[in-house]
Amino acid sequence: MVFAVRVEKTGDPSVLTHVDVDLPDPGHGEVRIRHTAIGLNFIDTYFRSGLYPAPNGVPFVPGNEGAGIVVALGEGVTGLALGDRVAYAGPLGAYSEERNIPASVLVKIPEGVSDEQAAALMLKGMTGRYLLRETYNVGADTTLLYHAAAGGVGLIVGQWASALGAKVIGTVSSEEKARLAQDNGYEYVINYKSEDWVSRVRQITDGRGCDVVYDSVGKDTFPASLDCLRPRGLWCSFGQSSGPLPEFNMAILSQKGSLFATRPTLFNYIAERWELEETAGDLFAAVADGTINIQINQRYSLKDIAQAHCDLEGRKTTGATVIIP
Repeated sequence: MVFAVRVEKTGDPSVLTHVDVDLPDPGHGEVRIRHTAIGLNFIDTYFRSGLYPAPNGVPFVPGNEGAGIVVALGEGVTGLALGDRVAYAGPLGAYSEERNIPASVLVKIPEGVSDEQAAALMLKGMTGRYLLRETYNVGADTTLLYHAAAGGVGLIVGQWASALGAKVIGTVSSEEKARLAQDNGYEYVINYKSEDWVSRVRQITDGRGCDVVYDSVGKDTFPASLDCLRPRGLWCSFGQSSGPLPEFNMAILSQKGSLFATRPTLFNYIAERWELEETAGDLFAAVADGTINIQINQRYSLKDIAQAHCDLEGRKTTGATVIIP
């Protein structure tokens, strides 16, 4: 029997229940891993609340990201051995001491990257990578705006985009978070609680607007994010921490400058094995060469997962958070 957290019905953090699970032997193409660290992400709260439906319905074990050690191999598994350190982003089921998982979604953790770093990196770091290299190819001529700059993805994006030579603007909700963002690559940081952030962005860009706005906040930053873009700029809405976007008429995109809009998700960027390996490889290399410094600012026990969700949704966390089984 292994300890796990399960959602029997969707709702607030109180629906996260503690259970003992009897794991079968790993099936064909699967391995069993013992978690050493588990990532905490806003997408976990979306599945818990029912905003995103779990693929197989309820009950389910939440959690999309983890790192651990291979402790058993199913038939047909190649390229992995007992004792290997591995990490993954998806599928659901990370909130557990041990789990069976398809070998095809695992990547080996290289030397120089700790298990905690890998658990905190996979979802957020690979998200940062596709945002900066695939959704929009950020370079020295790019001006970008990132909402929630002191969050886990935000701190990674700030460091990486700065290293790419971009002009990086971020929004935050407090002076403490502003200082954190400034220490992680943001040339300009706007406290949206005390400043008119649209006017400030226009001022910073001399009225031109940004090439791309990365928006994981959702309801609270729409449609104002569109007013921060140059003509034919890209609005990338990849999350909704403040709530889902309202329905809107696509004509607003033409009215505000023939804008482009996308609603990407990581799993469409790592669907093929080569894409996963390339994305994870770039990410680990950026950590190894010092481009990205992963800051784990909170640690919770798996038994305290409800409090972790409360703190995350209450915007009491900064940077990365890991859960220790």
